[in-house]
Amino acid sequence: MHIAGLQKMTLLDYPGKVACTVFLGGCNFRCPFCHNPDLVFSSKPEENISEQEFFEFLSHRKGFLDGVCITGGEPMLEKDLDQFILKIRAMGFLVKLDTNGSFPDRLQYLVENSLVDYVAMDIKNSREHYGKTIGIPTYDTSNIEQSVSLLMEGSVPYEFRTTLVQEFHTGDDIKSMGRWLHGCQAYFLQSFVDSGNLLGKKRLTAFSQEEMQGFKNLLKSHIETISIRG
Repeated sequence: MHIAGLQKMTLLDYPGKVACTVFLGGCNFRCPFCHNPDLVFSSKPEENISEQEFFEFLSHRKGFLDGVCITGGEPMLEKDLDQFILKIRAMGFLVKLDTNGSFPDRLQYLVENSLVDYVAMDIKNSREHYGKTIGIPTYDTSNIEQSVSLLMEGSVPYEFRTTLVQEFHTGDDIKSMGRWLHGCQAYFLQSFVDSGNLLGKKRLTAFSQEEMQGFKNLLKSHIETISIRG
């Protein structure tokens, strides 16, 4: 398991829960607005946290933390993710998974075997502009669509979320995503933040809060629960 980082406590990452967040290295997308290239490439294995160290940390947090958020990179690149989760659950913790949705079969396995208690899936853009947004122009969105359909069946609590960037998103994209995600459980629009260490190495631009509110209004006819983060 490539554990590239650990946030020992968060009140934000897992809705309604006190949790820690574990960052797994490696990602199959190349989003130009990604603010943590070190996680994407998992380029510093010597700085990884061992599983032993991580589980020792958890053993001292029983009764204090409710759950563990597993994020990336893309966690489902890890072939032993299910075993990692089983160990976490055996210690009495809930598990929230962050994913880009590109591995629907693995996601289905985790959901059907009750290995995850909450899933947050990134929706990068409208299907028409997905490839450009993730840095893979010819990307086939069928896997993403399968993951969306799986979560919308409602077998596990979930949210969809989109980070909006002026250079990649338009009002038409927002409308298209609204039609695609019509009736979903919860949708978060996230304001882009330039960390100064973007994967694409180009300056990108955030939308104003007024513009973000306008995008939220475009979605109201399709999605009941919409919030703005950041």
